[in-house]
Amino acid sequence: MIAEIRSGAVVGIDGYGVSVEIDIARGLPTFTIVGMPDAAVRESRERVSAALRNNGFRIPGSRITVNLAPADIRKEGSSFDLPIAVGILHASGQAKFPLSDNVLLTGELALDGRLKPVRGVLPVICYAKEMGYRAVVIPEGNGVEASVAGGIDIIPCADMLEAIDYLAGRAIARPLDLPPAVKPEIDGIDFSQVTGHQSAIRALQVAAAGGHHTMMVGPPGSGKTMLARRFATVLPPLDGDETLEVAKILSVTGRLSPKVPYSRRPFRAPHHSASDAGLVGGGRHASPGEITLAHGGVLFLDELTEFRRNVLETLRQPLEEGSIVIARANAVCRYPARFQLLAAMNPCPCGFRGSPLRSCSCTPTAIKRYLSKISGPLLDRISIHIPVKAVEPERFESNDEARSSSDLILGEVMRAVVMQKNRYDGHGDYRRNADLPLYALDSYCPMQDDARHLLDRAQRTLRFSARSRRNIIQVSRTIADLEEAEMICSAHVAEAVQYRVPPDLL
Repeated sequence: MIAEIRSGAVVGIDGYGVSVEIDIARGLPTFTIVGMPDAAVRESRERVSAALRNNGFRIPGSRITVNLAPADIRKEGSSFDLPIAVGILHASGQAKFPLSDNVLLTGELALDGRLKPVRGVLPVICYAKEMGYRAVVIPEGNGVEASVAGGIDIIPCADMLEAIDYLAGRAIARPLDLPPAVKPEIDGIDFSQVTGHQSAIRALQVAAAGGHHTMMVGPPGSGKTMLARRFATVLPPLDGDETLEVAKILSVTGRLSPKVPYSRRPFRAPHHSASDAGLVGGGRHASPGEITLAHGGVLFLDELTEFRRNVLETLRQPLEEGSIVIARANAVCRYPARFQLLAAMNPCPCGFRGSPLRSCSCTPTAIKRYLSKISGPLLDRISIHIPVKAVEPERFESNDEARSSSDLILGEVMRAVVMQKNRYDGHGDYRRNADLPLYALDSYCPMQDDARHLLDRAQRTLRFSARSRRNIIQVSRTIADLEEAEMICSAHVAEAVQYRVPPDLL
């Protein structure tokens, strides 16, 4: 007898349907799984057999063949345990329930029949929702991430018997038991704790409001890392679509927190020893890298020049396109990577070029070699360059300096974000000013005549590329939004041009 159970799997961060077909025929007792299963899928035979025995069922003494269709896509993970077990019980006549084409099952079985949480449940649920499934049966431990999707019945089950009772109509779906959402804390850090660096804080405010890539250059101990950590406190919260995208990435990688901290944007800070596969993704079997884990948030690269050049060069395409395609012999995966780059570096090998507190000991040749670790095309993709100077000692003793709190800065950032949301809503595949393509600049970035003339003169004098010109216009649009201005004026362009000075001119 043949049974067919609906299930799902993940490629990249997108779910797709898998039909679990079970055939029980005469012959020597065997249990075969086909359909390009990996080791974890093949091991389902042992988990399913033990779970059935320990719950009072028998393993048919016949030839059992399980086919995971489509058969030309590699199947990974343990999420097919539950549909395989349910299919065997139905095909062998040990459990009677109607086979439904609009209920999808996923889950890993413990040896006693309990359901354990699995990775990638959220993308599978999103697929089921798009395809019109009525309900999805999942392990109880995946209830938190399942609640993010909405619009489809979620059936959390503690064990295999509970899932069978639901399919047979002997039990009704119980509501998800979710912990209350907790507002994420950021360890008590605040921009009001920063002494000096008011111009750098202003530049970071512009970067947060428009989503612009940013680099800070300054001597050791000047406060670059301190500023970067506080940058997370002024980032706008994720909107609904962004929340779902981030949650799907966390679901696939098994990093989804049970406390549902979806309102904070990701902030990833990989060590400079990271490989290209660790940064952009890949490996023997494709998996997301740091740029995908930073999707919707910030990728902070401290000590930028300590990263290997070939690793940094892999960022060029994702910075421009907002995604990364990983091609392997067995699969091609596309991962989202629309992140905001925040980098920090020293101005020279010793770190003290331009510092009033200590003289630089580097030769011009050494400085040139040091800065050459970052290619021109990569620098060209960074919209805001911030010089971070060492703070004079007497400023630490002064209480006269006006300091802006993170809450105050965030309030101004949110006003600019709301303007961008209203401007771009329904008018394209972009949400922030940094996402604006070249063809949309004239429509969304109207400039006064004197502002346009200033931009032309700056491009001729400083020899900016066409990409740099686009970046200046995008940053000018953000500065205008912070002032709630519809037109870009010359003051906005002047500030944006100031942020385009690359490290070798500081």
